[in-house]
Amino acid sequence: MESSAPKAVVVGQGYVGLPVAMRAVEVGYDVIGVDLDTVRIASLQDGVSYVDDISADVLRDALAGGRYLPTADYEHTADFDFAVITVPTPLRESLPDLTFIEESSRSLAKKLKRGATVVLESTTYPGTTEELMVPILEEGSGLTAGVDFFVGYSPERIDPGNRTWNFVTTPKVVSGIDAASLEKVQGFYDDLVERTVPVSSPKEAELTKLLENTFRHVNIALVNELAIFANQLGVNVWESIEAASTKPFGFMKFTPGPGVGGHCLPVDPSYLSWQVRRKLGQNFRFVELANDVNDHMPDYVVQRLMAMLNGEKRALNGSRIALIGLSYKRNSGDIRESPALRLIELLDEYGATLTAVDGHVEPNRWPAKVSRADDVAAAIDGADAAILVTDHDDLDLTSLGTAILPVLDTKNRLRGPKVVRL
Repeated sequence: MESSAPKAVVVGQGYVGLPVAMRAVEVGYDVIGVDLDTVRIASLQDGVSYVDDISADVLRDALAGGRYLPTADYEHTADFDFAVITVPTPLRESLPDLTFIEESSRSLAKKLKRGATVVLESTTYPGTTEELMVPILEEGSGLTAGVDFFVGYSPERIDPGNRTWNFVTTPKVVSGIDAASLEKVQGFYDDLVERTVPVSSPKEAELTKLLENTFRHVNIALVNELAIFANQLGVNVWESIEAASTKPFGFMKFTPGPGVGGHCLPVDPSYLSWQVRRKLGQNFRFVELANDVNDHMPDYVVQRLMAMLNGEKRALNGSRIALIGLSYKRNSGDIRESPALRLIELLDEYGATLTAVDGHVEPNRWPAKVSRADDVAAAIDGADAAILVTDHDDLDLTSLGTAILPVLDTKNRLRGPKVVRL
């Protein structure tokens, strides 16, 4: 890969990093896509996309044009002009784990040259860019941030499966550690997206991301708890939500579900809560309450399933349960922190036998204790009950509505004599 085009490194080739890499190729950058998952790198090198928003044709065109190199080797990143870090920031025993940011920063530092720009996109607490990443880059390179190279933070806003608001059309918040860094970061993203939104420092940009997802997390917890109480009161919460959403002001529609998942909602608010407790010695009560409600939704789903089976004079122990959809979000294959994983854990503990259907989930990420069916009809064949967990567009749900087995619908998608809504 030798050309006069600027060289961009994108660390992490998942649901965030791969769209960034493909867009950078499209607008004229030479791109090195780094990921330590060798299975994913092999898939990318073969032109096979595991990210629903990136088609195989787009990936193959990038490879054929010689402007995209997927690799697990940082040696290929030498002399980069821009580097974007899009690595996971999971929770480990309820504590933030920034290991992937630290490791990728150390690796990039060895290749950092004067005039280069490094941008962090991974979700984290305010202060990470300046207090954690910058010192690692400086120590490993011998260079000084803001003098020899530029640094910024730009929170990812990828919404997998969203056909309207994608990486290009969604406004991009950008920041820099100083005015020169902001200019570099904003200039880079101005090439990639339709609109950039500058803020005064990385801390404001980091908090922006946490605010966005804490807002969603809290409101989802509200309707989840409301769904539990509405069921006990004999009220159709779904109908009430639809009626409320007709109000043209003062209300935003959120719907119940089996829990929250993905790389954002179960994690981001906890990063903010942890930082508030660490720095200020106070509890972020809204976040902690929302965590409690959303974390226990899979338990509630299992309770509802057990009640349905009891109505059939069956025990959950020994029953065959079909899970329809496993990923945390419709039309996405991302199974990270999916409520389906907790459902599987609970159902297995109760002695159920599990089958699932989800064509979006990568084979190497398929849960070990779950048999894989090719379609919905095959999944429910011989099952004692089914749970609609994720309503992908490519799933034919017709057989669920007409099934003779009990079906728990957590998405309000089904109607039928044996269907019970969450």
